[in-house]
Amino acid sequence: MTSPGRPSGTAKILLVTAAAVVSVEALTFGVLAVLELLAVSSDRVGLGVGATIFLLVVAAGLAWAASRVAVGESWARSPLVLAQLVQLGLAWNFRGDPAWLTPAIALPAVAVLGCLLAPPVTRALADHHGA
Repeated sequence: MTSPGRPSGTAKILLVTAAAVVSVEALTFGVLAVLELLAVSSDRVGLGVGATIFLLVVAAGLAWAASRVAVGESWARSPLVLAQLVQLGLAWNFRGDPAWLTPAIALPAVAVLGCLLAPPVTRALADHHGA
């Protein structure tokens, strides 16, 4: 039996799926942060460190929101939806250069949005919020 207010069934599957994809996105941002830090040159230390900190903050925020949405906390859906919309904008910006980059950015965002905005999830999170 599930706890009162916790999503179950299809909603739970969709939330956990979205959280898993977002966790991979967060891990990707973490890897990009490390790569950025390793690529810092003496003439751009400030930029490199700033970009690294930004990427780490994004990674941490995504990971935290993903962990909270996986257990049905309704507030966590909003920042994740916003992050996926930003990601779709980035995919549009990178379209065609190289050809694999746009789908690699856009497809996970579309999948997460599909999961987070699905009617069972919306109902479950609305029920949880009203409880």
